[in-house]
Amino acid sequence: MTESDEQKSIRADFHEAVNMTASALEKWLDTDESKEVGQKDGGESVGHASGRHIISILGKKVADLTDDDYAHMKKVSGYVSRHSAQRPSGDITETRWRYSLMNWGNDPKK
Repeated sequence: MTESDEQKSIRADFHEAVNMTASALEKWLDTDESKEVGQKDGGESVGHASGRHIISILGKKVADLTDDDYAHMKKVSGYVSRHSAQRPSGDITETRWRYSLMNWGNDPKK
């Protein structure tokens, strides 16, 4: 599949928003802190599931990305942008705000 200009833009925004490597994100998602944040419908949080999808995307070649992957990349960029704008004052190291962003592949401490 040849990537359109719109898809290139989506992918660029995604890589700007996601500043964690696949291995760092995978390690993070295994922590209790990761599992304790986010909106849940009784099971896994939306952000935690997103993190798993991000790992999958990071492991793919551009030619192997699907429409679903591009839609998720766009969702991730939007979430990181909106959530980053809500940064709390003070030290963010051990905050639910930071942990939520990390589930979406963005560590604001980087």
